[in-house]
Amino acid sequence: MNLLQLRQLTSARVAIGRVGHSLPTAELLNFQFAHAGARDAVWTPLDPTFLAELNPIHLNSQAPDRPTYLRRPDLGRRLDPASRALLQPGPGAASIKDAAIIVADGLSAQAVHHHAQPVIDALHALLTDWNLAPLTLVQQGRVAISDEIGHLLNAQLALILIGERPGLGSPDSLGAYLTWNPQPGRTDAERLCVSNIRTEGLAPALAAQKLATLMREARTHQVTGVALPSVNVHHLP
Repeated sequence: MNLLQLRQLTSARVAIGRVGHSLPTAELLNFQFAHAGARDAVWTPLDPTFLAELNPIHLNSQAPDRPTYLRRPDLGRRLDPASRALLQPGPGAASIKDAAIIVADGLSAQAVHHHAQPVIDALHALLTDWNLAPLTLVQQGRVAISDEIGHLLNAQLALILIGERPGLGSPDSLGAYLTWNPQPGRTDAERLCVSNIRTEGLAPALAAQKLATLMREARTHQVTGVALPSVNVHHLP
């Protein structure tokens, strides 16, 4: 297979050619177009009506706006006081939930808009025996905000679906992170990640199957991250 044939099979920037020491004009324009798409993905706001039919609880991180969110990643990892108050348990402690599903814009609201609901719908069909906490939708959120939300919802496992950092040609890639026993202070080594969920990558339905398998394994072993025994999720029915 030559490079031109390979190019028909991938969106990666291969076999782009050259003119002297420079790129062909068409390829330079394609690069600039892809770069603009990635920038747009970062700055596109989360649609507040998104997932309305699933009636999510709307939450905000401590980052009050997009510029602050991009400059201060730490603020995106914690809820603001009003959002935290929404999740505080009232009289009579809330029952323990098997899992909490959280959706956050992350670095690409486009990814969330395009792919989050198909993943959630497929998960609901696969986890009919699970007692799930109310769905939450977070604006200006980072991955670690799922630790606080899962803890406040009294969930054994937190799953956050979040827009990944856009790449050139992949501005709408969704990531999914699983954390057992969520609470503030968890590290990335204690999480599991399924990434590149998008039409040209891992299809939402297949991603949901992998996530459901990992969620069951996490509940069996009561751990996620590097401590979880190896799980084969590459040959699912």
